[in-house]
Amino acid sequence: MSSLFFNPLLVIIIFNIMTKFKANHNNKYKRVLLKLSGESLMGDQEFGIQTKMLIHYAKQIKNIVEEGVETAIVIGGGNIYRGLNAVASGIERVTGDYMGMLATCINGMALQAALEKEGVYTRLVSAIEMEKIAEPYIRRRATRHLEKGRVVIFCAGTGSPYFTTDSAAALRANEIEADVILKGTRVDGIYNADPEKDPNATKFDELSFAKVISLGLSVMDMTAFTLCQENNLPIIVFNINNPENLQKIIKGNKVGTLVK
Repeated sequence: MSSLFFNPLLVIIIFNIMTKFKANHNNKYKRVLLKLSGESLMGDQEFGIQTKMLIHYAKQIKNIVEEGVETAIVIGGGNIYRGLNAVASGIERVTGDYMGMLATCINGMALQAALEKEGVYTRLVSAIEMEKIAEPYIRRRATRHLEKGRVVIFCAGTGSPYFTTDSAAALRANEIEADVILKGTRVDGIYNADPEKDPNATKFDELSFAKVISLGLSVMDMTAFTLCQENNLPIIVFNINNPENLQKIIKGNKVGTLVK
């Protein structure tokens, strides 16, 4: 009996359980969906994926996973291809949108590789079946991955043309019952004008869904925004380039702009 209480493996297991409980207890959010744009992976390049940006995001995501936060990610594909750009090149919109979905799969694979290099368990989940690359999207399976502490990366948008990755983020966040959507951008919140062009632009700390609509502010596309509004799913828009912001938000600190 005495050997049971001094079993080193048992001590480690108990310590990990207690650490996870403590981390969850101290966090404001238990399950989040992080929305990243494809452009965020470009860094200072004009297109493509910059390695330092992958590492930057992977380290931030690892930090909140170690805090016990169940993390899902939706990433865009604008750094590689945009469906809307297809019209100018003579490609029909539907074909262009599918090409954009495939671009999100490339970004998802890159982010998955970066996270796993940091020791984070992941699952790449696609709305379009491609069994050699990613799992097909099944809501219950994706939720189970989150419960087991795996980061779930959703790619291929909604699997249908005419819908943006913002719409995919809103849809998946509602389906997995996320506590909040964290929209990482290169500015530190929502302003009444473009802060990169207008030095007098005023930042909002908190907004209601109705106020965003009345002011005509661009947070997400209207389909995504309405879906969040109807299901009372809050959105936090913040500067993802600051390496401390993501962890601060998880702890409940006021960062960026909260829309609820």
